[in-house]
Amino acid sequence: MTESTIKALDGMRDFSMLKWYVIPLLAIVFYIYTKEIKEAKKSGNWNSVLAGLTIFGIDFFNETWNGWVMVLSQRSAFWTAPGDTALRTMVGWNIEIMFMFSIVGIIFYNTLTEDKDIKILGLPEKWFWAIGYSAFCVFVECFLNIGNHLMWEYSFWKLSFGGVWLIFLIGYFHFFCGAIFVITRKKLKTKLITVGIIYTIPILMNTFGMGIMGWVY
Repeated sequence: MTESTIKALDGMRDFSMLKWYVIPLLAIVFYIYTKEIKEAKKSGNWNSVLAGLTIFGIDFFNETWNGWVMVLSQRSAFWTAPGDTALRTMVGWNIEIMFMFSIVGIIFYNTLTEDKDIKILGLPEKWFWAIGYSAFCVFVECFLNIGNHLMWEYSFWKLSFGGVWLIFLIGYFHFFCGAIFVITRKKLKTKLITVGIIYTIPILMNTFGMGIMGWVY
């Protein structure tokens, strides 16, 4: 296994690593969700909360299959997060990343206006922001990579023209595509079923990987 992989596996889900700043971060996430839930109860519009849950769920799936890559290759995942953290949860995931992605969908939804026909630079607003936020995430990830906080091992997943597009498409853009799909469904039941499926898949993958095969990633 690569040096970055070994470092990323060190202290995996070791709660002695926890730092006190996790508590206020958790409180901030709770505050944001309770605020959005309160508004949703008044308006009947649950899209903000569902967008938040959708993007976090897709990130959960992303980190799960990334862990499978590490286990099956016995070398490295596509990305690893060996840097300092308050809690390492998977080989490419930590508590700070989890907090961030838990509210990204809410940020995305609240960026949108109520006018569904509005366009920016010729694109429907929701797709403009999906592209914009995905590009910004890739931009931030590049700096994390330069700082050795988020490592890339494979040549097709590095800071090159082809690699950047893969990171854009597979690393982030489909998060926002999922959120758009959910919030544009007409029935709340359909939205909830979709979100449920998004979470069921990685839960089953982790149950199989960790419970049956004994994998730790």
